[in-house]
Amino acid sequence: MMAIVCHYALHKLHKLPSEIMDLPDRERAFIIASIRQKVEDDRKELNKAKSRR
Repeated sequence: MMAIVCHYALHKLHKLPSEIMDLPDRERAFIIASIRQKVEDDRKELNKAKSRR
């Protein structure tokens, strides 16, 4: 899952993975949790769209 977080940070947030990893623990944990939630929400939305076809 960390690879997904790093990929998202790079492409959507325009942040290098090292920038995320260098944050204080609480900030990094918040960003990682937020990215995981966004990825999960996107997956659910994609599955909904596929099932409508």
